[in-house]
Amino acid sequence: MYLFLVLIAIGTTHALDIVSRDEWGARPPTNVVPQSNPVPYVVIHHSVEPEVCYTKEDCIQAMQTMQDMHQIDNGWADIGYSFAVGGDGNAYEGRGWSAEGAHAPGYNSRSIGICVIGNWMEAVPSEKQLQTVHELIEYGVELGMISGSYGLIGHREATETLCPGDLLFEEITTWPHFVQV
Repeated sequence: MYLFLVLIAIGTTHALDIVSRDEWGARPPTNVVPQSNPVPYVVIHHSVEPEVCYTKEDCIQAMQTMQDMHQIDNGWADIGYSFAVGGDGNAYEGRGWSAEGAHAPGYNSRSIGICVIGNWMEAVPSEKQLQTVHELIEYGVELGMISGSYGLIGHREATETLCPGDLLFEEITTWPHFVQV
C-alpha cells in the first residue's frame, strides 16, 4: 500500500510491468553503443517467429530465442530491439532506453525499437498487447527517454520489409504520433 501511494505521489500510476534482462535470463551484450535521449522516433516491429506468447514463461523463452537469433545467427552485439511486448501483457527489456539498437537502418541511433511478439500479417495483436505498447511509449516519454513530439513508424518505413505485419501496420497508422517517412 505504501509503495502504491509513493508511486502516485511521483506521478507514475502505470500498471506497466517491465521484465528486466536479468529476469528473462539475457546474456550480456558483446558491445554497447550509448544512445542520446530523448529519441525522436519509436519504431514498431513484429517477430514473426517466435509466435505470440501468452505466459511469462513462454515470453521469456521467446526473448531468449530472439537473442539467440540476433547474437548467434546474425552476429549482432545483442538482441536488436529496445523492448518487446508479449501477449501476456508484459514489456520485456531488450537493449533498453539508452543503448543503440539494431532494428531499423537509419533509425537505430535515434529511436526506441519495440517488437510486438507474434506474426501480425493476418491478425491484430490483442488489446492487452497493444495497451502495453501504448503504456511503454508513454512511460518512455515521462522518463524523458522518448521526445514528447516523437514520430511513430513501422519498420517497413525504414527498410524493405513486411514488418510489422500488414494488420499491425494498419493499426499503428491510426495512432496519434504516426508519421509517414
